[in-house]
Amino acid sequence: MENRYINRYHTFCRSLKNLEKSRNADVKADFVLEGTVLNFSLTFDIAWKVMKDILVKELGILDFAIGSPRETLQQAFINGIIDDDRWMQMLRVRNQLAHDYDGTFADKQFQNIITVYYLLFIKLREHVEKYYLYR
Repeated sequence: MENRYINRYHTFCRSLKNLEKSRNADVKADFVLEGTVLNFSLTFDIAWKVMKDILVKELGILDFAIGSPRETLQQAFINGIIDDDRWMQMLRVRNQLAHDYDGTFADKQFQNIITVYYLLFIKLREHVEKYYLYR
């Protein structure tokens, strides 16, 4: 369990680094939009699981639906792991992107992903790194 907990955090950091590449990429270039959406979705999914790990392993909170991103985000907010309600907006965007077959929604969300949501991921990383620094 301990290694999976630490590995998930490191995967989150690597995924965030991959998402960072989109900040300087030309959205009109081949596969930039698709790659950004893929990296955003992956980073989001790993982020809420990192929050879940902290809630369960570090804070001992077990009275929420552990498999639910929405409930994990709510518990993370209540317990000060995150402090911005835009995480719920991010969850809705991630869910909509999964059904955006023509890329129009992704195109509209590109700037939010590389600015607003990217900065929320950075803030999360900075806040939770204290749980992982000495492991």
